[in-house]
Amino acid sequence: MIYSHTPSPDSSYIRPHRRGKHKIFIGMAPGVGKTYKMLEEAYQLKQDGIDVIIGMLETHGRKETAMKANGLEIIPRKAFIHQNIALQEMDTDAIVQRAPQLVLVDELAHTNIPGSPREKRYQDVEVILAAGIDVYSTVNIQHLESLNDLVARITGVVVRERIPDYLLDEADAVVVIDVTPETLKERLQEGKIYAPDKIEQSLKNFFQYRNLVALRELALREVADTVEEAANTSNLIGENCNIHERVLVCISTYPDSVQLLRRGARIANYMNARLYAVFVANPEQFLTKEESLHIDTCERLCREFGGEFLYVKSKSVAKEIAQVAAVYHITQIIIGESQQPSWKRLFKGSFTQRLMELIRYQKIDLHIIATDK
Repeated sequence: MIYSHTPSPDSSYIRPHRRGKHKIFIGMAPGVGKTYKMLEEAYQLKQDGIDVIIGMLETHGRKETAMKANGLEIIPRKAFIHQNIALQEMDTDAIVQRAPQLVLVDELAHTNIPGSPREKRYQDVEVILAAGIDVYSTVNIQHLESLNDLVARITGVVVRERIPDYLLDEADAVVVIDVTPETLKERLQEGKIYAPDKIEQSLKNFFQYRNLVALRELALREVADTVEEAANTSNLIGENCNIHERVLVCISTYPDSVQLLRRGARIANYMNARLYAVFVANPEQFLTKEESLHIDTCERLCREFGGEFLYVKSKSVAKEIAQVAAVYHITQIIIGESQQPSWKRLFKGSFTQRLMELIRYQKIDLHIIATDK
């Protein structure tokens, strides 16, 4: 991230007209170290001469986190009266007026108290970004709007505070703070996440091992999807910079295609990959009724496996498969053993060799599966 010189805190400083940059630290659950990591990076930037302040910090009584904030300027919170109770929220106006280069905002999904200028903290962050101030923020994966139902099914907990998905899409950087479920449970039992009276209850509910495993996978997968989408819409798309594996099964009129498809589905499942199947039809040849029924069966089976079936026409099967692989960013291609007579392979060359030559520079793995004749 590139910053200009450290600004003077007086009102005479004029910030260049630009939108601030947003970096989000995301994790699978409370206690993984999002806030700690955010403070660590911010402190280093301050050492490098960057004007960094804390807009909102929630330590939840964690001593290590509180100590990490030492030496960083903190903007006082703004007091509100709600139902005769004095409460405090982040003072967005004071942050904008102070005009730092970077502000730290904890718990992005927080809901502000009634009477605040904006309902949600992420809306306050958008105001800060619009003022040309960079923001570091933190959030847990269960607060993402599109995952709300899934998280409820996994954990049995309905998350009330949520952020829209576009915040991750529009962020300039998203960093996953990842620890193993075992490490997180150890932190909880050592009293590093919640007070002692909440530890046992947390272990029996949200912090169950199976919940943590599922939430960790969600966090890693969500960020991988975000990075991959950004790569696919940038000028890197031609460089095959995929995050997810994609499996392509090559279907033919031979009966062994059903075996290939089942094998491809298993491989896709093991790799947590997207599944595709392709049949290349020669436009100058008509399929028999039996062959058409076979291709229909393969298509139905592919869809049952959750895959996408592609039916294309071309005289050059190998060339068309290579083209499909390039368009769909395939990383694994599955074909069956050649059933051509040996004399045809001798004079015309092996289909496998032609395909390997065509995909040589696409960084694709080719699986040749032995099937029943």
